[in-house]
Amino acid sequence: MKQDEMSGNRSLAEEVTDILRTRILHGEYTMGEKLTENKIAAELKVSRTPIRDAFRQLEQEQLVEYIPNKGCFARGFSKEDMIDIYAVREAVEELAIRRVIQYASDDAIRQLENQLERMRVYTQQNIYEKLLQANEEFHVMIYRLTESRFIVQTMKTYQEYVHLARRETLKKEEYLSEIYQEHEEIYKAIAARDEAAAVQAARIHLKHSSERAMERWSERG
Repeated sequence: MKQDEMSGNRSLAEEVTDILRTRILHGEYTMGEKLTENKIAAELKVSRTPIRDAFRQLEQEQLVEYIPNKGCFARGFSKEDMIDIYAVREAVEELAIRRVIQYASDDAIRQLENQLERMRVYTQQNIYEKLLQANEEFHVMIYRLTESRFIVQTMKTYQEYVHLARRETLKKEEYLSEIYQEHEEIYKAIAARDEAAAVQAARIHLKHSSERAMERWSERG
C-alpha cells in the first residue's frame, strides 16, 4: 500500500493523521511550511473535518504548530529530535530487556527466536519490506514480553520515529548483515538469561542504529 492510500480499517481522521505524519517525518513538508486544509482535503479526497482532527493530533505530537489567524505549519523532525529518541529508546529498551530476562518464560523467549529466523531469511534474500517488519516486530515483542502496559505505551509514543530511521537505514544493503548479527547477539544473551550481556548487546545495537540513522539523515540533507 502506498503511503497516501487509505486502508479503510480505521477512522478517516486516523488515516489522514498517519499520512500527514509520514509526510512530515520524511521531509515532504519543509520546516515552517503552511499546511492548507482545502489543498490536503482535495488531495486525499476527504472533507475538511478529518484534516482538522489530524492537525489537532499532530499538534499534540509537536509535529505541527497552530498559529491563531495564520494557520497550521509543519514543525518537522530534526536531527536533535532523532538523537533524543535514541536516548529515550536505549533507557526503555534496557529496562524491557532486564524485565524479560527476570520474568518471561522460556517459551515466551523462544518467540524471539522465531522472529530472528524470519530476519535471517529476509536478510539473506534481501526482501526489504518483510525485513523491516520483522525487525520492528522483534523489538516490539521484547516490549510485549515484559507484560508491562506502561513500557509498551512508552514504546508506542516513539515507534513511528524509529520506524522512519529503520526504513532509511535498511535501504542500504551493506548494513543488513550487520543489523541481523546485532539482533542475534541480543537474542542469544536473552535466551541465556545473561542480563549484563543482553543489555550490552542492546546498547551496541542502538549505538550503531543511531549512527546509521545519522548517516542517512546527513545524506538526506
